[in-house]
Amino acid sequence: MKMKSVFFYKLLWALVAIFILVSCHSEKAVAVKSSSVSTTKESSYTASTEHTVNTSPPSQKNDPPNNRNDAPKESSVVAKYASLLDVSKRDITNSKLYNFIDSWYGTPYKYAGRTKSGVDCSDFTVLLFKHVYDITLAGNVGSIYKLCTPIKASELREGDLVFFKINKKSLSHVGVYLQNHKFVHASVHSGVVIDDLKEDYYKKYFYKAGRIIK
Repeated sequence: MKMKSVFFYKLLWALVAIFILVSCHSEKAVAVKSSSVSTTKESSYTASTEHTVNTSPPSQKNDPPNNRNDAPKESSVVAKYASLLDVSKRDITNSKLYNFIDSWYGTPYKYAGRTKSGVDCSDFTVLLFKHVYDITLAGNVGSIYKLCTPIKASELREGDLVFFKINKKSLSHVGVYLQNHKFVHASVHSGVVIDDLKEDYYKKYFYKAGRIIK
């Protein structure tokens, strides 16, 4: 009986020992596996993050308008004609018009002339409209007037035409209105120049204003 009891306790202790060993091994395996999975995920995340950082384009900040290379720069033509017209530089917006005027400014008067060696008032107007507005005009002052829609002097705006009767019998002079009562024309005495409609001479001979539909 005693031998059976001793044998039973030894068997029991052996089973307990085996169970403990198996349990420890299983826990270690699980721990190692979990650690391996965690390390793999972490490595994958790190690699992914590094890949993103390395391939992302550098951040670009928008420069303030005043610092951009393509920021508008003040033109000498703008400054010149703002001064001549006594207006703000912001009012000189039609660069094609003012560049054309500037290229002809000071050209001497020549009857029936059409070049920079000499030009008359109607031909200067024809050349300006063709270059600036791509509108073909032709003929003398009277012919140009017939192409216009008559307007009041108070309605004048940039690009309209002003007509004068200097000999009081027929239309004899034309100019292109700009701004602030100023107009450009080929004057007999001064050539291509800007004058003021408020000057006594032009107030005296002013006839009508007209508009070419652009």
